[in-house]
Amino acid sequence: MDWIRQHRTKLWVAGVALLLVFYLVLTFNRAFLLLADPQPIAKAIGAGYLVLPVIGAWALVREIMFGSGLERLGRELDAEGGLPVDALPRTPGGRIVRSSADAEFPKYQAETEAAPEDWRSWYRLGLAYDASGDRKRARAAMRHAIALHRGTAGATGHGH
Repeated sequence: MDWIRQHRTKLWVAGVALLLVFYLVLTFNRAFLLLADPQPIAKAIGAGYLVLPVIGAWALVREIMFGSGLERLGRELDAEGGLPVDALPRTPGGRIVRSSADAEFPKYQAETEAAPEDWRSWYRLGLAYDASGDRKRARAAMRHAIALHRGTAGATGHGH
């Protein structure tokens, strides 16, 4: 049971990925059936259906690479002892108390402003955004951390 709790997110991602792959296979199959139909409208719909699996596969690969990159950076930062201590108070349901996360946020924002080229500060800022409930900025900060780690940060925008 502890193993399941520890890997819950990965299991969820794997389940969603399998469902998406199943959907993509069915969509691709339907596209070819429609393309084989003699009616021009059916052929057009079939051609449109070919686009859906390509977009779905692209989105799936992009999200898996994002998650993998985050996990890799998290392990590296943890090995360096650079992950923030998770000591924020939580609700009975396990959610972080937002006011506490908001009170801690300026520390991570200041760290990132002081070291804007350090992927570690961007990673911690992403965690702070996430704890404060700002998922969009959390993802942007994490993407920037990944880009900095790879040395390709000039191609991405900053998360704040």
